[in-house]
Amino acid sequence: MVHPSPPTNVLPGPAPEPAGAAELHTRVEQALEDYLLRRREDAAAIGPVFADAVDSLVRFVLSGGKRIRPTFAWWGWRGAGGDPADAQAPAVLRAISALELIQASALVHDDLMDASATRRGRPTVHVEFAGRHADAGWSGPPARFGAAAAILLGDLALTWADDMYHDSGLDAETLSRARAPWRGMRTEVLGGQYLDVLTQATGDDSPGAALRIDRFKTAAYTVERPLHLGAALAGAPDRLVAAYRRFGADIGVAFQLRDDLLGVYGDPEVTGKPAGDDLREGKRTLLVALALERAADGPARAAITGALGDPDLDPAAVERLRDLFTDLGAVQAVEQRIAALTGAALDALTAADIAEPAATALQELAVRATRRHR
Repeated sequence: MVHPSPPTNVLPGPAPEPAGAAELHTRVEQALEDYLLRRREDAAAIGPVFADAVDSLVRFVLSGGKRIRPTFAWWGWRGAGGDPADAQAPAVLRAISALELIQASALVHDDLMDASATRRGRPTVHVEFAGRHADAGWSGPPARFGAAAAILLGDLALTWADDMYHDSGLDAETLSRARAPWRGMRTEVLGGQYLDVLTQATGDDSPGAALRIDRFKTAAYTVERPLHLGAALAGAPDRLVAAYRRFGADIGVAFQLRDDLLGVYGDPEVTGKPAGDDLREGKRTLLVALALERAADGPARAAITGALGDPDLDPAAVERLRDLFTDLGAVQAVEQRIAALTGAALDALTAADIAEPAATALQELAVRATRRHR
């Protein structure tokens, strides 16, 4: 039996895309490409082998992605009064495009920590470099070399994110206004990553632990802080920043909960990752936490705990867990949580004084983020 993606409780039909979304995506891509090609020259000055390694990072950054973080930052800026016709708009675009380099760093490191083999339908960075080592017959363990390369390239992406942001062309006063969200975001995503690793190691399967990871590993740097950043760049008042952060925290967690469902029930041809990878990695997601809570101490709990974290979990075993999660009502409970978070987020948005067309765009982005299929 093949399960479709779980039904959503948000809205039926395809979610609308904000006006100008394609153009914004293209401009972010161009800003990233221009910056990375310039920085490749710095890498080439160190040596051709380093430039070759950097080419892998460039491909990783430019080979896909929804660009959701700069999109939320852009509309946060617009909603706080930012004008796309203003002379500072290109600098704002370059600054918020740097968020994608933070995302690249997080993904490269996350794939290594989770021992993931694929990302966006391609080998992950550590797997790619382990393969290079093995193919060339170099000395030492290929996996160790792959891990070292992924750590270094992920660190490079984080370093270049900071460089791109500060070299965006924004004036010193504007950069100073946005210091708090930029600094807070980078600390929060790393803290969230640590909580994720620690929870897997300790086996904490409580819903509270799962939601705390979602709050800091995903929500903060995916929606909340990008909105905060955009608002700060525009000089928004504290009241609007607070509304953005409430909206962003709720939508960011809902975004991650949708990701958790897709990790178990999604189509690998669409998501770019094998179904069940989160289970093989032993992720203590809210879906898993609620299933364990509802299973109490019965045979269903033993089946889940026995399978969770097994790297050799086969498709049939994944299928059995899918059935268990559904039968225990965990899938429905996560869907209800997504719907509740989305509703609360939209309430925070409608109560705020947000300029159009940003107010409408943010509502549409909220729906798209929580109803996606990849």
